[in-house]
Amino acid sequence: MKRRLFIASTALVAVGARAQVADLNDAINKAGRQRMLSQRASKAYLAILQKVETRNAQQVLDKSIALFEKQLGELKAFAPSPTIRSTYDALDGAWNDFKRELTGVAASREEAAKVVKLDAAVLALANQGTTQYETASGKPVGRLVNIAGRQRMLSQRMAKFYLAGAMQIDAAGSAAEIAKSRAEFLAALEVLRSAPEATTQIRQELVLADAQWMFFNRGLQRLEGAGASPALMSDVFVTSENLLGIMDRVTGLYSDLKT
Repeated sequence: MKRRLFIASTALVAVGARAQVADLNDAINKAGRQRMLSQRASKAYLAILQKVETRNAQQVLDKSIALFEKQLGELKAFAPSPTIRSTYDALDGAWNDFKRELTGVAASREEAAKVVKLDAAVLALANQGTTQYETASGKPVGRLVNIAGRQRMLSQRMAKFYLAGAMQIDAAGSAAEIAKSRAEFLAALEVLRSAPEATTQIRQELVLADAQWMFFNRGLQRLEGAGASPALMSDVFVTSENLLGIMDRVTGLYSDLKT
């Protein structure tokens, strides 16, 4: 499965082009991207630990940390209410705990289990902030930006749990999380495709997402616990990055709609 349509470390080359939050759609986009980065950082950590796509994985980890911190500052500064600001203050604390585990301790199976646990707190608060920004928007397109943005997170979450399962970190639980995320991802694709706001360009990108999903899902289905080979794990890592790049473009296209 050599479908390296993008280089893993540059899948999000356009991310961060806007120095500050432009409007509420952009806030929802960036807030939702924080969810993804929590899962992407864990995925990269697990890949490095298992010597999977080591060079790319290190670049992904470093860039994910840097982008999370950049956007965290922007979202806190843009917060239109004390409630939203409070969420991002809490996220700041959870992120610092998570980052400390990602960067401050020698990687091991025991530390990997802690990383997977800590990313859950970051994800929950990032999702809370995204929902609050969507509510502040009050527009149908805000919901679509949120849904499209969540697809990025799900792509990384499935790959993370694949790599966790390969290490036998709660293998049964990891498989259940992959199944849950798969069902949500496929249902959301239909929502995005059928939305009245979907432009021709958005639908074209979703066709690409369907094709990349086929390769990614095939890799996910080949997990056999500790028997997962480095080649299979590499395929899942790379295709998750490819799918992420496509869904990030879709999110941006929805974010740019002024309806």
